[in-house]
Amino acid sequence: MRWINYDSKLALLLVLLLSVSTRIKASSEDGEFNQCEHIVKKWASSSLDSEINEDKHILRDLLYFLHVPRTGGRTYYYCFLKRLYANSSECPRSYDRLRLDPRIKASSEDGEFNQCEHIVKKWASSSLDSEINEDKHILRDLLYFLHVPRTGGRTYYYCFLKRLYANSSECPRSYDRLRLDPRKPDCRLLVTHDDYSVMSKLPREKTSVVTILRDPIDRVFSTYEFSVEVAARFLVHPNLTSALRMTGRLRAKTRGGVSTLDIWPWKYLVPWMREDLFSRREARRRKGWPSIYGDDPYDMEDVVMPLHKYINDPIAQEIVHNGATYQIAGLTNNSYLAESHEVRHCIQKYQPLGEYVLDVAKKRLDNMLYVGLTENHRESATMFANVVGAQAISKFAGSNSRKGLVANSIPGQSSLIPDIDPDSNYHLSNSTYPKPGKFSSTDTVEATNEDMTTRKLMEGYETCISSLRSTQSQRRANSLKNIRPANFTKEARRRISKVLFQEITSLNYLDVELYKYAQGIFANQQQYAMPTKVGEENLVNMFKKPYGAPSWSVLSISLSIFLFLLFIILYLNARRRISKIKL
Repeated sequence: MRWINYDSKLALLLVLLLSVSTRIKASSEDGEFNQCEHIVKKWASSSLDSEINEDKHILRDLLYFLHVPRTGGRTYYYCFLKRLYANSSECPRSYDRLRLDPRIKASSEDGEFNQCEHIVKKWASSSLDSEINEDKHILRDLLYFLHVPRTGGRTYYYCFLKRLYANSSECPRSYDRLRLDPRKPDCRLLVTHDDYSVMSKLPREKTSVVTILRDPIDRVFSTYEFSVEVAARFLVHPNLTSALRMTGRLRAKTRGGVSTLDIWPWKYLVPWMREDLFSRREARRRKGWPSIYGDDPYDMEDVVMPLHKYINDPIAQEIVHNGATYQIAGLTNNSYLAESHEVRHCIQKYQPLGEYVLDVAKKRLDNMLYVGLTENHRESATMFANVVGAQAISKFAGSNSRKGLVANSIPGQSSLIPDIDPDSNYHLSNSTYPKPGKFSSTDTVEATNEDMTTRKLMEGYETCISSLRSTQSQRRANSLKNIRPANFTKEARRRISKVLFQEITSLNYLDVELYKYAQGIFANQQQYAMPTKVGEENLVNMFKKPYGAPSWSVLSISLSIFLFLLFIILYLNARRRISKIKL
């Protein structure tokens, strides 16, 4: 019994101790909970108080992308943000918390932006102040044709300007910046890829400027294709060393001549593409022939640099994208202006500053004698003949400066730039490659002896452009044989993804805006030229009628005279009948 009683007391004591410890623990947990609740509430309160209640729909100066792992955020980073923000504007080591200090970067960025803004504004102000606001519709003593690459300007050079201006009146080495000498006494024509900064060497008050613009997307495609086409000609050599050696020997033999490799921008783009083509061919040889290339010539990585890599390469960023805007603004890497590199660097780093460049380029287009559009080929050619051609004919009438001009227009007889093909575009070429056409020497002599008119200028233009198309098509076909199966066609271009088109559009945002502005200028030019040039309608119809057929204006005038005479005869007969009845 004692043992039992003792055990009972012990058990009771244990129960009491357990009850007391539970109460103590509960009291301790209540204290910890209250303490934790206080901590969390304090954090939540301070977090909510620190929130800014401004309009959340406005993008502020710094974008913070909170990337939750494994949510696809890296796709957004590369496919969106890397295209919207320059590398220089990204906070250092975005994914590296230990070294992130956005305050230092933001402060530095503000200072750099302000400095760049000052540089660009100063350049824009001086550029606009130097513009001459005289009557732009008058052809002055010197014609400067600012040839934006891949716009069809070479067609105008051979088929218009070489017939209007004698070789002796052309500024020496128009396409060769290193040997340009506009101080020549008889220098009346300058046709060049040099940007607008060349105006610093020309007498502004005596110079008229003309240019042609092209849809920026098409121009990027054409630049890519032409770079590949010219570079592919060198693949007839066994290796790059052999190609370079042969090129050096040929250039040494033809001193004084100018080749594609001398001319901006091809002197940068062609060697770059040439080296790439040889590298890819050697890689194919090492892994063995043949390979599976696919059916997209713009994405045959084993054969040629894919278009999506080309447009994102630093060389293309520097030379190709927004090239028309930079060229008209005078800010290419071929500029005569000492500050051009610094200004261009600021614009590429801070896109909003591009508006200043765009304003300068627009103002310069406004002051040009003529602005053509590659896409409106027929209307542009007709307008050039009426606006520029008619004034040149009138200006040089009776002078000796036009003797032998038609003969000078024959493609292949000028050695000025023998390696550059006529600009090809899908408005002028097709998939067939006819044999190169030739001019009749008899026709040339007869045309030379006659007085030039805008009508004859357009007739000669049609013959000339037909020959250039044939020659260029044949040369293009022969060149692309070296990179089979890659072949750039209209159909292949249509198959390119919308994403790539959008990327090219985004990269050329300045050129896109400038082209829209040029379209407005072109429309205004048509209104100005139509009422002042009676023959423009005849010239437009000339594209459609066979040579030698009577023009519509002649037919309409003849018909009007015939109807007028018929009316008089009928009227006189009626009067006679009335007089007889009275008698």
